[in-house]
Amino acid sequence: MTAKAPQAGANDPLSIHGVVPPTVTAFHDDESVNLEATAAHARFVVDGGAHGVFPLGTNGEFPLLSGAERDAVVEAVVDEVGEAVSVIAGVGAPSTHQTIARAEAAADAGADGLVVVTPFYYPLDHDAAVTHYERVARATDLPVYCYHIPSKTGNALSLDTLDDLAEIPNFAGVKDSSKDVPWLGQAIDAHPELTFLSGSDSLLYPGLSIGCSGMVSAVANVFPGLVVDLYDAFVAGDVDRARERQSEVYEVRDALKRGPYMAGVKTALSLRDVEFDVGPLRDPLSLMDDADAAELEADLTALGLL
Repeated sequence: MTAKAPQAGANDPLSIHGVVPPTVTAFHDDESVNLEATAAHARFVVDGGAHGVFPLGTNGEFPLLSGAERDAVVEAVVDEVGEAVSVIAGVGAPSTHQTIARAEAAADAGADGLVVVTPFYYPLDHDAAVTHYERVARATDLPVYCYHIPSKTGNALSLDTLDDLAEIPNFAGVKDSSKDVPWLGQAIDAHPELTFLSGSDSLLYPGLSIGCSGMVSAVANVFPGLVVDLYDAFVAGDVDRARERQSEVYEVRDALKRGPYMAGVKTALSLRDVEFDVGPLRDPLSLMDDADAAELEADLTALGLL
């Protein structure tokens, strides 16, 4: 079998690749941030084989945290795993001013790169998007990765806009959660100099197949070994095993989607034999109720994962 690892883009000084879980932000029962458990979860996925970590993505509940809380999370994760893997920290916000503040703080904390979600709430045209990323990129020397998730931000980037973003000196790549495979395929084809990360568990194997060098996987937050095995199989040219692992990921993904939005990952972590407690989600989000949690446990047990 021939190794076939997709390569990170030449403009990416970190060469981000492999499995990069969007790690969770842990909370105490009173919903205050539990930095110790947040760091322990990052250590858990790294010990499970993850090639990098992405704190303060969607799974990190970043829109529900204050600026100071976000800065503390980045520092805690960097301190815990920053010597082992690259830490690409989520710093996006609705305003450029807020994003730059979080970017500067993440750089000061020792993050290796910045993940900048497309600004949300207000509609964004081409010029506004380019100006936003230019200003954020100028604020630090760290590589910047765009987080493209139109379903949550309301702002999709055109391929023409990506062309202009790619001209920004330290613009390094795209974490794409659009699930728009034609858009992603054309973006990869047009910009081999950039790193592309598949941002949906539904498109891990397909993303690698069209040239993504890595995968930002929520399933890997709970079962990092499963997703790492998918990546390793793909790299080794074992297409059958990679496809089998993708099929397993589909089943786990379906199980995790039971109950309230985003409840699955933290509920599943509570069912695993781990030495840390990530606690609840922050209101208005919530964990599964007892009935849904019991069904999740049954599903994961049937899959041989518990």
